[in-house]
Amino acid sequence: MKDNFDAIISRNTLFWLLVTNVAVLSPLYEKATLWSIGICAICFVWRVGIYLGKVAAPPKILVTSLAIGAAITLALVSSEIGLLNALVNLLILGYALKYIEMREQRDVKAIVLVGYFLIALTLLDQQGMLNTLHLLAVVVINTGILISVYQDKSNKFANLGFSVKIIIQSLPLAILLFVVFPRLGPLWLVPNMKSATTGLSDEMSFGDISKLTRSADLAFRVGFENLDGSTTGPSNQDLYWRTLVMENYDGKTWRQDPSIKNLQRQAFFQKPQRDKALQSKQNRKIDYIVISEPSHQKWLHGLDEAFSENNQVVELPDYRLYSLRPVDQRMSYRVTSYPDSIMEPTLKDNTKKLNLTLPSNSNLKTQALAQQFAQEYPDPQARLNAMMNYFAEQAYYYTLSPPPVGEQQIDDFLFENRAGFCAHYASAMVFMARASGLPARMVTGYQGGEYNPQAGYYSIYQYMAHAWTEVWLEGKGWQRFDPTAMIAPQRILDGFDATFDSQSSYLQDSPFSTLRMKQYPWLNELRQQLSSLDYYWSVWVLGFDEERKQQVLSKLLGDVTSSKIALMMIFSFIIIALVIGYYAGLFSQNTQQDPLNKRYQLLCQRLAKRGIPRPQGQAPQDYANDVVARLSDKHPRLAADFNALSQAFMAIKYQPLTPEQSQQQQQQFMRLYRKLRLRLLRS
Repeated sequence: MKDNFDAIISRNTLFWLLVTNVAVLSPLYEKATLWSIGICAICFVWRVGIYLGKVAAPPKILVTSLAIGAAITLALVSSEIGLLNALVNLLILGYALKYIEMREQRDVKAIVLVGYFLIALTLLDQQGMLNTLHLLAVVVINTGILISVYQDKSNKFANLGFSVKIIIQSLPLAILLFVVFPRLGPLWLVPNMKSATTGLSDEMSFGDISKLTRSADLAFRVGFENLDGSTTGPSNQDLYWRTLVMENYDGKTWRQDPSIKNLQRQAFFQKPQRDKALQSKQNRKIDYIVISEPSHQKWLHGLDEAFSENNQVVELPDYRLYSLRPVDQRMSYRVTSYPDSIMEPTLKDNTKKLNLTLPSNSNLKTQALAQQFAQEYPDPQARLNAMMNYFAEQAYYYTLSPPPVGEQQIDDFLFENRAGFCAHYASAMVFMARASGLPARMVTGYQGGEYNPQAGYYSIYQYMAHAWTEVWLEGKGWQRFDPTAMIAPQRILDGFDATFDSQSSYLQDSPFSTLRMKQYPWLNELRQQLSSLDYYWSVWVLGFDEERKQQVLSKLLGDVTSSKIALMMIFSFIIIALVIGYYAGLFSQNTQQDPLNKRYQLLCQRLAKRGIPRPQGQAPQDYANDVVARLSDKHPRLAADFNALSQAFMAIKYQPLTPEQSQQQQQQFMRLYRKLRLRLLRS
């Protein structure tokens, strides 16, 4: 039996289905398994062959076999890739397999519907400005395919134009709902994606942070909101972005204490809180908004003692900010920091014991040096100052490629190698402070930031990862000590780039990073302008929370009340409905004129202004003869073009044409129409 596939689904629809298939699936390639990608490629190549007429539609047994094989494979690997990734792959495979077996228009409708689901799924994970524009273009094509099912046209772009009009008409309503509709929390918890984590880890060895210096990835951005309207933050030497606190040390690795890990696990059900009463009485505070990039981890970033009103952020007792859910997409949260706050004025006995603990028989030389400091400097502050000066007075070096160390890591570093990165110096400082009788701990995070004057915000990259020491002092609480400032002061005062060569660090493995534009002033300015657009998108669209919504409504309505919001919505709905009704022709009293006649009449009117009127009822061919007779001497090209346009017009209107001939004549008419319209307008 002959397959009547092409007679049921138009080639126009088939063409745009090919385009949409690639556009819908390409953003999800990171979540697709190799098996899924292989099946999608087979389906696409086969579909291209069907479109070109080289192969027939595949037998159902083949499609069924691929579906069963894909389902079995996903079931076997679901524990490795995560439940949500398995479901995403299942949806991708369903889309591809339905795509290859479609035979009727109802199959096209099913593919379009699944395409919308995949677009929405991609938008949940990729919300950047460029990604959103790309997905908007995919929505246009997907909608155009749906329109072609009901209104097929020979012109490939006709349905796309109608799709664009529909989406443009829906934008005012979407913007209205975006501004007015309440911000709701997630209605369900998404299963773990098993995605690779990025950035800092809750364990740290000597070489961990130095690995991040080879990454040019953006970690987060910060916009300061000062009372005077300025957007500059504290100086670079005060930008210590606190992320993790580690108190357990086994001689090789720093880890979070199990008690704080247990508190993090319980945070979703019982939120820990820090007392804000003392801090709120202080005069000096810093307000800022943080936009964290996806890290697939839960730790957040803040300066000093930080508080956030975001209901998805909790404040842990070790003075960190912590997210209730993994940061799997860009997350925006407002923070208030109190730089003069005393962190933990009174130290509990168990916390003190924990931060004085050292591994047994570990780094005996360093312990002896610490005891020497304790004897010479009984005052804790003087002792710590002496330890800091020790790093500056001795021949120590700051390097991204430190030599290896043995079992006694800190002894080897302090007395043998004398070269290391921030983790080396911070570890040595914590160890010496503990050995001298002072509670101390390791803090990791980021130091510094690149200021963008175009939009007034700071970008913090992974290569700015840093480690420093905190020591508890009576009456002063936890105090920050950073030995790096003694070895490489420019690293702290002016940033990472003031100390290290970018080409041998964070740009070494990033040949296409936009950070390479830094060395060219005009390209760097362009880079910052483009980054500013993405920042504004993150602040005003992704970060459009209840506070920003109230600000916008206050500017529009003054005093925001429920009645005013309801009236604004009713008035807006009426305006939107009237505009759509007008463009739909609901208010037009005259019968809508054929676009072809309308364009022809426009040219006739312009020729009438040149003294060649068309009498009522005159045939197009007779009028064309009059135009040629009047213009052939002075404007032969114009006369010839109008005569050719008239021939195309009459062919379309009065001659029986095949679809291909009709399309050729319409293209000829439109080409000559644009040409004559401009020439007649200029003359």
